Amino acid sequence: MEQNIKDIEIARHSLSHIMAMAVQKLYPEVKFGIGPAIENGFYYDFDFSDTKITPEDLSKIEKEMRAIIRQNIDFIKKEISQAEAEKLFADQPYKLELIKQLGEGQTFQISTYQSGDFVDLCAGPHIENTKEINAKAFKLTKLAGAYWRGDEKRPMLTRIYGLAFAIEKELTDYLQMMEEAEKRDHRKLGKELDLFIFSELVGPGLPLYTPKGFTILNQITDYSRKLNESIGYQEVHTPNMNKAELFKVSGHYEKYKEDMFQVVSNYTKEEYFLKPMNCPQHTQIYASKTRSYRDLPVRIADFANLYRDERPGELSGLTRLRAFRQDDGHCFCAPEQIKDEFKAVLTVVQEAMAVYKMNYKIRFSLWDPNNPSKYLGDKTVWEKSQKILEEILIENKVDYFRAEGEAAIYGPKMDLIAKDSISREWQLSTIQLDLIMPERFGLKYINKDGQEKTPIMIHRALTGSPERFLAILIEHYAGAFPVWLSPIQAIILPIGESHQKYGQEVLDLLKQNNIRAALNSDNDTIGKKIRSAEMQKIPYLLVVGDKEISAKSVAVRSHNETLGTMTVDKFIAKIKEEIINKK
Repeated sequence: MEQNIKDIEIARHSLSHIMAMAVQKLYPEVKFGIGPAIENGFYYDFDFSDTKITPEDLSKIEKEMRAIIRQNIDFIKKEISQAEAEKLFADQPYKLELIKQLGEGQTFQISTYQSGDFVDLCAGPHIENTKEINAKAFKLTKLAGAYWRGDEKRPMLTRIYGLAFAIEKELTDYLQMMEEAEKRDHRKLGKELDLFIFSELVGPGLPLYTPKGFTILNQITDYSRKLNESIGYQEVHTPNMNKAELFKVSGHYEKYKEDMFQVVSNYTKEEYFLKPMNCPQHTQIYASKTRSYRDLPVRIADFANLYRDERPGELSGLTRLRAFRQDDGHCFCAPEQIKDEFKAVLTVVQEAMAVYKMNYKIRFSLWDPNNPSKYLGDKTVWEKSQKILEEILIENKVDYFRAEGEAAIYGPKMDLIAKDSISREWQLSTIQLDLIMPERFGLKYINKDGQEKTPIMIHRALTGSPERFLAILIEHYAGAFPVWLSPIQAIILPIGESHQKYGQEVLDLLKQNNIRAALNSDNDTIGKKIRSAEMQKIPYLLVVGDKEISAKSVAVRSHNETLGTMTVDKFIAKIKEEIINKK
């Protein structure tokens, strides 16, 4: 993809067609699904029938794609009738299904693209000629199963993924990043470091946390609690299930029901659901008593479990779960208080990103005016709330980019997109402005003039789900957590049997100072003990022998680096300072 390609998405989409051309030549009986551009590349879904495709076949397809590119083939768009399209794709059942859906109830022209002998249904746009493709800047990467149209009741197709960039260096850099990401995979490290497990008996997407894993989760949650307290949020706890009526009022029953777990009672026919979010319940805490303008803002935080009925194929370690929590919070305030509340939340979010050492950018997430049925409320309400939120972003000198269609169902939002240590992006924090839910629940407060007014509702999360954030942090730190987060902050390694007693004394002193410490009393060589501790990625290794016993000291190692000998008291002061300041 040379400099004359203005839009990398067009090139990626065109490469999906070129891949289909190559597959057709190599496997003439193949049936075609769809082939869009995606982030960093493209894919195409194929039905190979009885032919077995393996990862080893990708290089063969890739070679054929490069041969096609060298032929300088034109991409030609042509509009044809539905009847012509059905005739053209008579032996392609998946394309015929798409054609019938496109033309259902009416007659109109259908867009196709021809490149050489290959014709595909497509509205485009595409490159004009294959010579515009940089043949060194793409690579086919993997095979996956994909149900036709995402429906588990439909045929399973073979999806071939590819990467594509403008220049070869971008591809090389990305492949190196992916290689590093594989080493850091939280599912792999989580098992090696004994942080969490999944059990088939418990169910997919339902993790079990070990003492070490739960220690880290607690540190993440406790830090979010302190940030909440610093800006006046009070913690509540709400039940895991609710009557359906709550979600009917909130609008989630209408817009979100397919993603909710239904609960069946043995004693009542009432409809219940496990809650996928806390906001409807928080409205009921607000509504439980009469509110005056003097009571506002009402700030509520909640770490209760949430449940979402994710498709099995979409579950992925801790990053996509069926049971999780959020460092969730809602603020009910008067219109004139919105800006101060927004600024307070933004300040602690920025503090959190500094502590976790993550760079970030801000996305201003708007509704899609061309698809209003996805959302609650009318155009007037959305335009008003989006105007307010954008003014706040500008006043706070927030550098942001706009993203249409990324809003919540009830309002626009500011999303923080964090970049981890290998430059991958993750959506974490969010601040959402909601003018709709308070109205639906009839929430009120009495203003200075004695009039009833509807409060504004601000939805916010500081880092999002602690469980998902744990996955991100495992990969961000490659398992080597900073000392304040580490489940074991220091381990004492006696050189021999005669040093065990002193090692226990050091351990007792560390624990008395609230340092999470351990003692390796195994009958191994000191070298083996050091290697074992380093594999566990424990921040501090304290070696003790005859010299350390005499001097009441410890020999300190940290991340494969020798820091020298220091007294136990000096080490305790050092590590406590790092824990307190979250270094």
